[in-house]
Amino acid sequence: MLKAGTTAPSFRLPDQNGEMHSLEEYRGKKVILYFYPKDNTPGCTKQACGFGELYPRIQEKGAVVIGISKDSVESHKKFEEKFGLPFTLLADTELTAIQAYDVWKEKNMYGKKTMGIVRTTYLIDEQGVIVKAHGRVKAEENPAQMLGELSCEE
Repeated sequence: MLKAGTTAPSFRLPDQNGEMHSLEEYRGKKVILYFYPKDNTPGCTKQACGFGELYPRIQEKGAVVIGISKDSVESHKKFEEKFGLPFTLLADTELTAIQAYDVWKEKNMYGKKTMGIVRTTYLIDEQGVIVKAHGRVKAEENPAQMLGELSCEE
């Protein structure tokens, strides 16, 4: 996991509509950048829906939410439509941003070691610097936690 004070690594990835996004286009805004394991799984759905519910309040604080997983554009589109998600989901099928942000780790699933995304959320300031980094976040609590972090940043 990257530390607070680090310049956030640049990325260029397609969203759920196939449109390309880079971190640089969000300069001047705070960015809640969260990495999650998989679309349509219980924890990831709770986290995404939580961010969706709080999104108007997050926007009021001058911030945007971007979710990244290794799922495809098509998977993200179905996830967005199924739950009415109002924010950007980026498909990182090549693991470029996932590895740059140091969230691709060995995990222990039922005694079997596998590689996967460790649920991690970063708050990036208007200049592109990580100001908060939270690893192994609790999916259900993370959206409110990040809204609180935005309030602290004001």
